[in-house]
Amino acid sequence: MAGLINSDDIATVKARSSIEDVVSEHVTLRRSGARLVGLCPFHDEKSPSFGINPAAGFYHCFGCGEGGDVISFVQKVEALSFSEAVERLAQKLGMELRYEDGSARSAQEGPGRRSRLIEAHRVAQEFYAEALLNQPGARPARDFMRARGFDGAVAKHFGVGFAPRGGEDLVRALRAKGFTDDELVTGGLAGRGSRGLYDRFRGRLVWPIRDITGDTVGFGARRIFDDDRIEAKYLNTSETPIYKKSTVLYGLDLAKKRIAADRTAVVVEGYTDVMACHLAGVETAVATCGTAFGSDHIKVLRRIMRDEADLAPARVIFTFDGDAAGQKAAMRAFADDQKWSSQSFVAVEASGMDPCELRQAKGDPAVQALVEDAVPMFEFAVRTTIKRYDLTTAEGRVRAATAVAPIVAAIRDQSLRPEYTREVAGLLGLEVEQVAREVSRAGRLTVDSADDDRRRDRAVLDSEPGEPGPDEVAQSDGLMAMPDPRDPVVSAERQLLQVLLQFPQVLRAEAIDMLTPESFSAPAHRAVFDGIRIARATTSSANAQAWMAAVTEASPRPVAGLVSELAVGTLPSRMDQVTGLPTARYVEELFDRVRTIALTRQIADALSEMRRLDHAAEPSPERTRELGTQLQVLQRELATIKAGMA
Repeated sequence: MAGLINSDDIATVKARSSIEDVVSEHVTLRRSGARLVGLCPFHDEKSPSFGINPAAGFYHCFGCGEGGDVISFVQKVEALSFSEAVERLAQKLGMELRYEDGSARSAQEGPGRRSRLIEAHRVAQEFYAEALLNQPGARPARDFMRARGFDGAVAKHFGVGFAPRGGEDLVRALRAKGFTDDELVTGGLAGRGSRGLYDRFRGRLVWPIRDITGDTVGFGARRIFDDDRIEAKYLNTSETPIYKKSTVLYGLDLAKKRIAADRTAVVVEGYTDVMACHLAGVETAVATCGTAFGSDHIKVLRRIMRDEADLAPARVIFTFDGDAAGQKAAMRAFADDQKWSSQSFVAVEASGMDPCELRQAKGDPAVQALVEDAVPMFEFAVRTTIKRYDLTTAEGRVRAATAVAPIVAAIRDQSLRPEYTREVAGLLGLEVEQVAREVSRAGRLTVDSADDDRRRDRAVLDSEPGEPGPDEVAQSDGLMAMPDPRDPVVSAERQLLQVLLQFPQVLRAEAIDMLTPESFSAPAHRAVFDGIRIARATTSSANAQAWMAAVTEASPRPVAGLVSELAVGTLPSRMDQVTGLPTARYVEELFDRVRTIALTRQIADALSEMRRLDHAAEPSPERTRELGTQLQVLQRELATIKAGMA
């Protein structure tokens, strides 16, 4: 059924869906003039190059080139087809969609696989939650919760439930709701055995794992019965079309607003730790789901925290158990420390208690103090590394200095390195100069190693040419060859196109009609202006979203990215403070500048042709006279414009 949604309904979904609200579910945005900017969700970056134009309903990333409208954003960020993205947005709007086969149904009844799997998980979560509160067999699960200070209200807030021990209870409930066996198996809710389907989770306390938008996409389940035949204490949903554990953080749906506001995230190790932290007032706590904290998790948090290089550093605080496994996890986190612009810290309770245990033993203030007293990540890494060596021997001290030197050399804030060099020297009982030499040597080795890696990668690329990349394709197609914005001519053309796209009401129709695509020097700019002219003939520019959609539709596909880039790009700050529009003088200057450049180019072309005719073997007096007349017209027009600019 994909692609058969009524076209009017698609337009309505696009018009009613706020691109600001949709993007804000994935990226924390800040205002920059008429735009909203943030870290791109489609590639890793240190400074924000991703922006949206709420009025036009478009987004564009100046780093990776991704751009489009609210539907294409949902397609890209959630890996959906066009129809599934429309249905997803319609579901949020509570809107009924019509299809070309004449049927009409709500988005919940839509055909998209993702929507079906999301709905199955929603029903499963409600089933488990009801079972925890009401089924007699769930008493051990309720006792487990109460023993950790969690009552029924807490269970409801976090959606905690109980998977009955029967083995087919959930399967029967979901079948009764119309879900197919294939959907249950694909979604990881059931397994398929020789006797048919069976519940994936049985006799366990169950936590719903939600994505950043709040949809349940999987479950984590803890063993509570001693006779549970599965030895693993925790079971998690396996990878499915809607659940990828490396990108999901438990509790993020509840924590993201506070993380964005405080620019702080607390990463804990378990579901109950997240619950304990939130109840203790640490509402920025999240946890991984059956996997180590990694690069994809970092990317998710960076976008929400606005972990940007040009802002004051954000804070990421890791809590780890005090045992060997916890220290190992902390060192893995330290290995990824360079991927943050933020400051990383480690919080380990002295007696080794996790946040849930700490809250039970000492109350909410103790959990808050644990987070507040976190030490810098590199300090923890230094101390953890030194513990591995016998400092009572000269050999042990030297080996410890060699091992810890790369950690000190990797500290981003170079002003801190001398202080930590002195501290390490004190911890090891060595001369400061000796440790400083090791740190300096480690720094040189790191740079040399990075250079070697880059040279090796470059050699592989040079020796193994593959499919042409985007830049190569761009050079082979005149429309796709993106103009250099540093060129003053290109810059003037670009600004005029931005005005036409973002503020079409400021130019008179007769003024626009004096331009042609040939007025623009860059082929890509010509293509965009041609799209603008076509759109003007069929669409009113009063509705910003409709105007942008019409221009995009009328423009050649190779310049679609440029259209979205121009629609979102920032103009120089020559804006009317009252109307919020570009000043009339600024617009007139842009218009005159582009016309002047175009006329100068046409005059140069005509003169060049006349010179060629003078040296031609067979002169053409008619063409020479024609060019002379054309030159007079062009020169008078250019003089008129220059007189007005004076």
